Order: sequence, then C-alpha cells, then structure tokens
Amino acid sequence: MSKGVSEASWFELKKLIEDYKNISGKYLFIYSAAVGEMRSDTSIIQNDFYIIRDLLSKRQDIENIDFYIETPGGSGDAVAEIVYFLRSKFKEVNFVIAGEAKSAGTILALSGDNILMTETASLGPIDAQILLGRSWISAYDHINTINQIRKQAEETGKINPVDAILISQMTYGEIKGIENSLEFAKDLVIEWIPKYKFKNWTKTETRKIEVTEEMKKQRARELAEALVNSEKWRHHSRSIKISDLEQIGLKITKLDDNAKLAEVVYKIHTLLRIIYDQTKICKVFASSEDAIIKECINK
Repeated sequence: MSKGVSEASWFELKKLIEDYKNISGKYLFIYSAAVGEMRSDTSIIQNDFYIIRDLLSKRQDIENIDFYIETPGGSGDAVAEIVYFLRSKFKEVNFVIAGEAKSAGTILALSGDNILMTETASLGPIDAQILLGRSWISAYDHINTINQIRKQAEETGKINPVDAILISQMTYGEIKGIENSLEFAKDLVIEWIPKYKFKNWTKTETRKIEVTEEMKKQRARELAEALVNSEKWRHHSRSIKISDLEQIGLKITKLDDNAKLAEVVYKIHTLLRIIYDQTKICKVFASSEDAIIKECINK
C-alpha cells in the first residue's frame, strides 16, 4: 500500500468492511476521496470507473452491493459509466454516505435503490460547474443571468455595458454547451430515480392512489429541479443534510437509527480521514478482498 500508512490501518479498514457485512448482510465497497484536504486528483474521473469495474467485475457471488462514497464531485460522464456498470452487475445498489457526496457524487447517489446517510453526511446541488475566466461558477447561475439579460433587452431594447461585456465574452456554442451540461445532470436524475429509487413505489402514502410511471417521472423532475437550483441552496458547495432532503421529498435511510451499523460507518469515515491526513493519498478503492490507492502529486 502506501509507505505512510501502517499495515494495521489497512487491516482495520478490511475488518470494518467485514463488520459492516456481518451486521447488514450486504457487501460493502468503498470509493472515497480526500475531500477537504486541498489536494489535486480528488474529483470523479473516467479512470475511476475503470478501477471500480476492474475490482467488481470478477465478483460473481454478489447480487446486492452497498457502495460507500465520499467525493467533491467531478465528471457526469464518468458517473454515468459507473452507474451503468453497477446496474448491469448487481440487482440492488445502495449508497452509503458519512461525509460528503457533492455535485456529481449526489447524482451518483440518486441512482441508488436506497441512500443511507449518517447525521454527518451531506449531498450537494447538482448544477454543473463551468470555468469562466479564472473562476469556476454555477452553470445554473450563469444561464439564469444570461436569461435575465435577454429578457431585459427584449423589454427595454437596451443592455447595460457590464452585461454587454459578459455576453460578448462567450460564443453561442459556449452558452449552449453550458445549457447542455445543466440539462445532462437533470436528465440522469430523471432517468435513474423512477427506474431504481422509485421501483417499489406502488401507492401514495396518504391517499393510497396507485402510482403510475408518469407520476414517478414527474416526482423525479421535481427533485431534479430542486437539486439543480443553486438559488435555493445559495452556493454550489452547500451541504444538503438529511432534513433538507426530506423537505424536498427525498426519502433517506437514517443510519443512526441502527446504532451498530452507524458505529461501523463512522469508524470507516474516521479511519479514512486519518489515512488522508498522514499521507499523500487522494483516493481509496477498497473491499474486504482488495484495495487500490491513488496518491496525489502534490499534498
């Protein structure tokens, strides 16, 4: 493994993964990044999909999987690859979160049959981030700004100089690309939620009305719109907690209701944080049988 991490740490991580299985009856896979450590290479990238596929494709004895994630976000295309692989391989896929699963990590979690979260866990808005000049900004905010400028120009026939400079810095193709990035995130959520998270939703809770496919899709659209709306959450890095998710109608399995399982998950999260703190490691891919790490060039 890594020179900076003792064999005891990896032995303890493997033991915790086994403890999780013994308590829950579910196979646990860990995909974790050093979130908050201010180091490079923590985002979800295409190569992560290849590693996940390599580690899990050989498992012929597993039907269901609990997938532990901690990530600042990253490529929506890579997330789609991961989801399509997991869904072709396993009958049930649940996501376990004790830290952060932001942006594309939230999209990944929303592909699950269930989302299991501790009280410390958080998701985030799913609006795409784009590089404008030297800064990364919300695609949702940028498109809203452009639409407001367009509306003002249509209503008054004028555009103020500052807005004119903003518009002139981007081509139509670039603006369309931003719009497509935003819609792609929503499309994935709208596709996956009815197919997986809502697959056993047959009757409404209060009126006991039979749930149709269109009702599932409409509810998924509402959730996608809520999570893509950075105005609602104020900023892209906002931590969306269990109570926030319940308010928009997303059901979450509260890990803290199962004290023994929660204790194991908290210990996994803590151990991973210690490993990141002691080393240059930026990602860990681990099961009870295998572990692959990725070290950052700069800590």
